[in-house]
Amino acid sequence: MTKIFISVEGQTEETFVTEVLKPYFEPQQLYLIPVLVKTRRMPNAPDFRGGFVPYRKVKKELQGLLGDTSAAAVSTMYDFYALGRDFPGMDTIPNGSGRDRVAHLEQFLLGDIDSRRFRPYLQLHEFESFLFVDVETTANLLLGDNNALQELQNINRQFPTPEEIDDDPNSAPSKRIERIFPEYQKVLDGPLITIEVGLEKLRTTCAHFNAWLTWLESLV
Repeated sequence: MTKIFISVEGQTEETFVTEVLKPYFEPQQLYLIPVLVKTRRMPNAPDFRGGFVPYRKVKKELQGLLGDTSAAAVSTMYDFYALGRDFPGMDTIPNGSGRDRVAHLEQFLLGDIDSRRFRPYLQLHEFESFLFVDVETTANLLLGDNNALQELQNINRQFPTPEEIDDDPNSAPSKRIERIFPEYQKVLDGPLITIEVGLEKLRTTCAHFNAWLTWLESLV
C-alpha cells in the first residue's frame, strides 16, 4: 500500500478526502491520509486546525510531512479562493483564466517546497464548485424547490465548467450556494453532495481536478 499525505485547509476537505477519495484509491493500493493544517498551538491544549493560515506555517507543515519518509508523496487540497497574499507567486499572478492563475501559483509552490515527492493542488476556485457539477442532486439534497434549481442552472449556463465560476467575494461558488440555500452547512452538506454526485462525474466535469487525480493514480 502506497501512503500519500494530503494537506487540507479545513474539515470539509478532510471529510472529502476520507469519504470520497480514500475509498476510490484504496483498491488501487493508494492510501490517502488527509492532514488538517494547524492554525495555532497553545500549551497544554489541543491544536486549532483549519481556516486561513499564513504561508510560513503551511510551508513548515508541508516540510514536516515530507520528513516522514514512509509517505511516497505529499500533496495539498487548498481553495484558490481567498488564498493569502503571502502565498508564493501571488505578487506576480497573471490576469488570465482561473486555471492559468492556479497553474501559476502551483508552480511557485512547487518550486518553493522543492521536493520530488511533492505536488501541489489548488481547488478551482473553491470546494463549492463541485456543487455545480450536478445541480439537480445539489438542489435535491439541500431541499431546494424548482426556483432554487433554476437559479443553479442559470449560474451554470454562465460558465463553461463549474471550475470557472468566479472568485469574486460576492459571487464565489460558496457565496452563490449560501444565497440560494441559507441553511447550507459546508462541512456536512458539501461532502455528502459530492458522494451522491460521484467521483467519476466530478472528474469528467472538472479538468483541473481530474489532472490531480490522474497524477495520484500514476503513483501506484
